Amino acid sequence: MRRWDGLEGVPSGWGRSVVAVGVFDGVHRGHQAILETAVGHGRELGLPVTVVTFDPHPQTVLRGTTPPVLTPLERRVELLTEYGADAVCVLPFTKDLSSLTPEEFVQRVLVDRLHAAAVVVGEDFRFGHRASGDVAALAALGAEYGFTADGVALVADGDTITSTRVRGLLAEGDVAGAAELLGRPHRVGGEVVHGAARGRELLGFPTANMDLLPDTAVPGDGVYAGWLHRSEPAPGQESRWPAAISVGSNPTFDGAERTVEAYALDRDDLDLYGLRMTVDFTVHIRGQERFDSIDELIVAMRRDVDRCREVLRAG
Repeated sequence: MRRWDGLEGVPSGWGRSVVAVGVFDGVHRGHQAILETAVGHGRELGLPVTVVTFDPHPQTVLRGTTPPVLTPLERRVELLTEYGADAVCVLPFTKDLSSLTPEEFVQRVLVDRLHAAAVVVGEDFRFGHRASGDVAALAALGAEYGFTADGVALVADGDTITSTRVRGLLAEGDVAGAAELLGRPHRVGGEVVHGAARGRELLGFPTANMDLLPDTAVPGDGVYAGWLHRSEPAPGQESRWPAAISVGSNPTFDGAERTVEAYALDRDDLDLYGLRMTVDFTVHIRGQERFDSIDELIVAMRRDVDRCREVLRAG
């Protein structure tokens, strides 16, 4: 995997390439269509594929708000490589970058540094100061600077796919619907930290309590079936377990902080504190509920675990 942080990271000897440009948060099936087109051009031309992505999200700089993040940068780079990128250039999105005219962006980024022979973007791609450039402007500049430009429809199986749609489905708890648009289960992760220890000491279901990155796109409150992964397993170590995942504020205990906790089914012998873990959400089991007693909560949790075990075995 080649990753370059900023244009200054691009090697001086980097030759011509096919360049795909976008935020690519989620690397969903629409984004995958862009990458597929870029890879096709690369094969035809005998050139590598370079993907330009932005960090932070442009809305963070332009509007002062960050949309819930579907794929943290490290995961995004990993996925972009998995779907065909030979190199990923992470371009810091700054006020200075946003103030470039479309022609300045093309010349400084696509021509001078990445030596684009072909550029592939989404059909709704906008660039340059006040988003004044579109695909038509990109094609016109390409004719001047010696590259072709394609605007690809973000469509899979006849369905238009956007990161906003994925976020909406996750907020509703529809992780299966989100997975359809993503082409894989939605994943969140972080370091396992100490919580209230109720799961181990009081309820009989020890959970991994994750310290997520800020602005992570977390599914709506409730219980989910999914998979718990060790991010960096050592050789010979277990790295994946079926899991019951709880998202919410623990209303039975008058909790205020929203957490993501995962119980590895039928395992009470795991010591995961301090490790980086991820969870994949596959099936929504139920919404968040407040119970009148701890005994009622335990009964519900046993039922949840049984249901998770059932759906994960079936799937």
